[in-house]
Amino acid sequence: MASYELPETAVAEVLAQKICALEPARLPDAVRRKCRDLLLDVVGLALTARNEDYVKITLAACEDAGPCTAIGHARTLTAPDAALVNGTAVHGEDFDDTFEGGPVHAGAVIVPAVLAMCERHKLDGRAALLGIAVGVETMCRLSTIAPTLTHKAGFHPTAVFGALGASAGVGAALGLAPRQLVDALGTAASMASGIIEYLAEGAGTKRLHAGWAAQSGLKAALLGRAGFSGPRTVLEGAHGFFYAFARTTQGDYDALTGDFGSRWVTETLAFKPYPCGTMTHPYIDCARRLAARGIKADDIAEMVCEVGEGTVHRLWEPLAAKQHPANGYAGKFSTPYCIAAGYVRGNVGLSDFTDAAVRDPKVVALAGKVRYRIDPQNPYPKNFTGHIRATLRDGSIVEERQPYMRGGAQEPLSRADIEQKFLLNARHGGWSDARAAAVLTTLGATFDGPVALVALRG
Repeated sequence: MASYELPETAVAEVLAQKICALEPARLPDAVRRKCRDLLLDVVGLALTARNEDYVKITLAACEDAGPCTAIGHARTLTAPDAALVNGTAVHGEDFDDTFEGGPVHAGAVIVPAVLAMCERHKLDGRAALLGIAVGVETMCRLSTIAPTLTHKAGFHPTAVFGALGASAGVGAALGLAPRQLVDALGTAASMASGIIEYLAEGAGTKRLHAGWAAQSGLKAALLGRAGFSGPRTVLEGAHGFFYAFARTTQGDYDALTGDFGSRWVTETLAFKPYPCGTMTHPYIDCARRLAARGIKADDIAEMVCEVGEGTVHRLWEPLAAKQHPANGYAGKFSTPYCIAAGYVRGNVGLSDFTDAAVRDPKVVALAGKVRYRIDPQNPYPKNFTGHIRATLRDGSIVEERQPYMRGGAQEPLSRADIEQKFLLNARHGGWSDARAAAVLTTLGATFDGPVALVALRG
């Protein structure tokens, strides 16, 4: 390895100074609105998953009691355990927000970490707002320094960038000084983890990644506050974060710090209309439009999709396995299955990712006809596109394209859409409509007073 000269000012030091200069009252209105929408979406997702086995198992693995809320559960936990359980629940159905430039799922990491810390230390809504905004912005910007390389190295970006983002967000909520924030970031990088081998057989470890990142970032912030030292060159160093998780020390670090605090990528955060891998969404939309033309699935000989090269190893290969997902969870990360489900059933929802649903003979038959072609001009990861070229048995060809993800920056969900999604998720989790409506109103005032989560218990 070539010799490495330590910089006079490290990237983490520049970032920490910019974070410490921010004030809740001066956050742009668009950022405030996005954080309110994000809070609502996150709570709804925790509720919809609260009775799932993986949430119950995670809760059972937490041994200590504490003052913090596990959303949808009567039992209270320590702050790190609440962050773990809530983050796991929020990310578990893959229905959570996405930053299209990453891609990363920021809400499932940052919101549980910041809420747990605010509840534990009785911080108010202004601290929660600042913490969520800073954490989301940091996590999303980190993912743009060396795009696609973290996934290619075998790591889940939400997991590894999430630990650092959570440390920044919790640190901001706690009012850490710049040196304490640098130490927190440096420590969080040693806690970051999350490999993508879950793709092989649909194992559940991806569900745990957001919660683990949330609790890791929370602990790192507390260590930084207490004075535990972390490397200031944690990001760009010869043995730093990007060397470990992206196999490079070269990257666009200005994408993180250059205009941090004056331009907010948080404003572009996308909310999902479907509970599955983000890059499958435009393809589902294309499939639904094709089906709406009245073309029967049996009349299709082949479907070929133009795709971004960076999506292939997660959503398309090995192709035979993606055409026949091993279980319901694996179906969430199979573009052929998602296309077929959307085409045959007319929509894609939570019920489409059970073990029984992915074995539906009609859907499996159509998924087996779906293939891909890498488009070297595809804009992924800056934009998520969709395309299907279907050849029918009579030789005719029909085609659909979509230039962006519905729910994202170019076609965002409205506040009414997000509220409706929350109410449906709460109902799916077993809450009455009346209780869900009351909590919806309460959550709208979270950033204006004390952070009170008692209404989310039980």
